[in-house]
Amino acid sequence: QVQLVESGGGSVQAGGSLRLSCVVVGRTYYSGCLGWFRQAPGKDREGVARIRTFGQTTFYADSVEGRFSIPRYGPRNSVSLQMNSLKPEDTAIYYCAAGDHGGMWGDCDFNSWGQGTQVTVSS
Repeated sequence: QVQLVESGGGSVQAGGSLRLSCVVVGRTYYSGCLGWFRQAPGKDREGVARIRTFGQTTFYADSVEGRFSIPRYGPRNSVSLQMNSLKPEDTAIYYCAAGDHGGMWGDCDFNSWGQGTQVTVSS
């Protein structure tokens, strides 16, 4: 497991944009999967997006496809999430995650989590 530190988040009106960032502490390169999950009040945590650091392939949940993106070819010890065209239903706590290849979501097995950052989208 690794330590993850997130930044970004905040409040925005519907249709706006936000960017989240996450760094793997103490590493210049992380080999595996980095991604983002979210949890809205009263709901289970769900996968949002992920990138494999080797190969830079990305995977997105259907609910954010075309609106959210993980910039590719950035530092291999960090992951960002660019969120555009935000909707009120995107309101949640967003968690950075790290893990290995081969798992239930996006073919990754996530085992490390950040502290979470709040994203609030008002209508």
